Amino acid sequence: MNVELLGSYWTLAGAVHPHSEKEYSPFDFEDRVVTAAKAGFKGIGLKEVDLDHILERRSLKEMKRILDDNGIRHVELEFLTDWFLDGEKKRRSDKTRQTLLTAAEALGARHIKVGDFDMQSTPMPRLIESFATLCAEAANYGTKILFELIVDAMIRTLPETLEMVQGADAKNGGIMIDLWHIVKLGIPYEDVARIPSRFLLGVELNDGTLKCPWSLHEDTVNHRKFCGEGEFDVKGFVKCLMKAGYAGPWGIEVLSKELRTNSLEEAATRAFNTTIAQFQ
Repeated sequence: MNVELLGSYWTLAGAVHPHSEKEYSPFDFEDRVVTAAKAGFKGIGLKEVDLDHILERRSLKEMKRILDDNGIRHVELEFLTDWFLDGEKKRRSDKTRQTLLTAAEALGARHIKVGDFDMQSTPMPRLIESFATLCAEAANYGTKILFELIVDAMIRTLPETLEMVQGADAKNGGIMIDLWHIVKLGIPYEDVARIPSRFLLGVELNDGTLKCPWSLHEDTVNHRKFCGEGEFDVKGFVKCLMKAGYAGPWGIEVLSKELRTNSLEEAATRAFNTTIAQFQ
């Protein structure tokens, strides 16, 4: 069984809080790549703000060399929002889009994650058209576009998500499934397994509690857990998706207050070891 793990951006970012003014990692890019590779990862994630910060000191060519020298085969870029809107939000989104697409081509990125954080109600025909346009542009840069189904997106059900990606019908367009959001949205694992394989293009693992005394937002950004350390049936989810034929890299995405206090080496080692154990 050849399982390749990808350390997502937030898992290896260190002491940086989501939706803060400075979302870039305090850890040096090369240190992150070297440490992730030593832990066993074959993939790594980068966020748009972090990418801009890295490019103040390094070129994309240098970044690509560092990735290659350390055997990193899968690069994930995130996160594009507002790609389906008009006006100023769309103008800002287009700027981010170009940054991510340019980096994707230079780094040989496997995919770019896209979605929404604001529950912005949008007609399905517009979503289909916007997703198709985004995928067509990404194809020119040699990368995939993965829509991440999350608890606060403009569409929050699996049928709606499938309607969008199937309507766009792009060869490089599909869905990113994050176990956290699947559990929190109450979507059965069997429903995820029924996603046509051509659209099931990315999977992220993590763990957590089924109920909590705080808000869902607080739970999502501060209280995720490493695989096997919470109440989710992570092994059951893995088994279900492997049976369904998912063959891509498996991301590990953990956002938590506790994790932000860990050293880079501790975070990478703990993330890899607890995740790979779900396949054994």
